[in-house]
Amino acid sequence: MKLNKVHHIAVICSDYERSKRFYCELLGLRLLAEHYRAERQSWKADLALGDEYVLELFSFPSPPARPSYPEAAGLRHLAFEVDDIQKAEQFLASHNIACQPVRVDEYTGKRFLFFSDPDNLPIELYEK
Repeated sequence: MKLNKVHHIAVICSDYERSKRFYCELLGLRLLAEHYRAERQSWKADLALGDEYVLELFSFPSPPARPSYPEAAGLRHLAFEVDDIQKAEQFLASHNIACQPVRVDEYTGKRFLFFSDPDNLPIELYEK
C-alpha cells in the first residue's frame, strides 16, 4: 500500500459556530461545504487551507472533554506552517489568543509555538 498524502483531519467541537468562526475567521481556512445531519444531531463542515481540503469540523451533542492536555492518547496536536513565527504570535495576541513561548526544534533549528482552539485542542505553528 502506498499513501499519497494526508487527506484531511477531523475535529469534534463542543460549540460548532464558535469553532467554525475560529478556524475560518481567525485561522483563515475556507468553508467548502456544510451539512446538518439530523439523524446524528451533528453539523459537518469541510474546510480548506488555500485550495487544499484539510479539515472536517464536526459537532455532536455533549461530546466528552479531552482527558488531558496535551499528552492524551490519540491525536496530540494539529500543526500548520507559517512564514514568520513572530508575526503569527503577534496576530494571535492581537486576537486575545494566548500562546506558549516560542521554542526552537532541537533537530531542525526551526521556531514553533503552541496555542489552543476553543475546545483546548493544541495547535502548533511551525516556521517555514
